Amino acid sequence: MCRYANRKRPLGCVLLWLLVVSAAQAQAPVEDLTRREQAIQSGQQRTAAAYRDLQQAQYESKQAEQDYLNAQDAQRAAQKHADEMKRQLDAARKALDAAKTRETQARQRYDAALSDVDRAFKQPPNK
Repeated sequence: MCRYANRKRPLGCVLLWLLVVSAAQAQAPVEDLTRREQAIQSGQQRTAAAYRDLQQAQYESKQAEQDYLNAQDAQRAAQKHADEMKRQLDAARKALDAAKTRETQARQRYDAALSDVDRAFKQPPNK
């Protein structure tokens, strides 16, 4: 700092100080431009990387959605098939039950007929 008793000299100090500051500022824009360009390039690189990440995430999302839809269709088809198999199983169970009932009835008729034949053999002949 300039400390002079004369009033004209402080004005000179101020002018000298302004000259030094303006010279320093004249160099700063070059540095500022370089930093600005580097910041822009860095920002553009980050933006490009983020955009690639976005595109990849969108692609993976579409793939996952398609996989989900395919799995949903497969599940529906499997459920439809399972329902059909259940109907066939129920029909086969009814047919089995009906066949067992017929077998039981046929066995009862056979046993009754066999008993009739046995009784006929055991009866003495009619004279």
